[in-house]
Amino acid sequence: MSGAEVISALYRDWGYQKVSQVGSHAVLETEEPAHHRIATPAHKSLRVGTLSNILRAVASHKGVRREEILGSL
Repeated sequence: MSGAEVISALYRDWGYQKVSQVGSHAVLETEEPAHHRIATPAHKSLRVGTLSNILRAVASHKGVRREEILGSL
């Protein structure tokens, strides 16, 4: 799975917006339900651990299970 796919799903389904990009890492943030920022690599393919960390952080912040976020990808 590519970083661009993950970033797109976070925009589309989870209320995140891109606030900046430094090199190949996009910084996303949301205000729902509270302020949260996350850096996401925009690489052609993400490592399993990197994807897992992104899913865990978003799921924890949104109060949902990782599988729900993974299902939207």
